[in-house]
Amino acid sequence: MSTIKEYLTNDHRKCDEIFAAMEDKASESLESAKEITAEFVADMEHHFQMEERVMFLEFEQKTGMTQGPTEMMRQEHAQMRALMQQLSEAIDANNKDKFFGLTETLMILLQQHNMKEEQMLYNMAQQHLNAESDRIVDMMDSLIVE
Repeated sequence: MSTIKEYLTNDHRKCDEIFAAMEDKASESLESAKEITAEFVADMEHHFQMEERVMFLEFEQKTGMTQGPTEMMRQEHAQMRALMQQLSEAIDANNKDKFFGLTETLMILLQQHNMKEEQMLYNMAQQHLNAESDRIVDMMDSLIVE
């Protein structure tokens, strides 16, 4: 079984790959990128929910830190959700300039966000939740997104 950090970092990489494929498709046409954009948004939402509904809660219960790094990550998730909603709107409006402006902003935010999680939060979570790592990864792995 992988650690919490390995599991979530691997999921970041999977989402990054879909993001790159989405941009490639969008460079052909926004219409051709519609399906993969929906896939990217769904995968990102699944990732956010694995963190918010499982790992963050476990971390907060164990450490008592509810207004620390997990709260900051939730705020960044909300920013990214708003940008992803706007991506879909840009596709519907067939506005390539807006789409690529949004992907540029989203990419920067994602890179910074993932770096904070991978270099700080996931290490903290692993340190505090190491004994529970298998159970938490299993919970995240079996999570059904609402």
